[in-house]
Amino acid sequence: MLKSIQKRKNKLRAQRKARVRGKIFGSVSLPRLTVFKSNKHFYAQAIDDNTGSTLASVDGRKLGLKVNQDDVKKIAAEMAKNLASKNIDSVVFDRNGYLYHGVVASFADALREAGMKF
Repeated sequence: MLKSIQKRKNKLRAQRKARVRGKIFGSVSLPRLTVFKSNKHFYAQAIDDNTGSTLASVDGRKLGLKVNQDDVKKIAAEMAKNLASKNIDSVVFDRNGYLYHGVVASFADALREAGMKF
């Protein structure tokens, strides 16, 4: 891919990310659940923005899972388990500039099925 095209794509995602991020804020009782996806892996973490600390996280690479809708459901189940161990049952979902479509939507739906509220 040409560098100019990649720069434009990165700039547009950064703008979407800033627009979404400006509207949501996480706390200890209601953490911000943010996702990151690359072409190979999927990551998620629950963040307390008051202290800037991560409360729970899951790494698809460590679980040996790829970025597809079936594997993302397994990652969501693991994230729900991590959050439940910390007594967290509701979160604020941060799609991190990605469209709410495909694997991001599958992750969110699987979290809801596992009992998370957002």
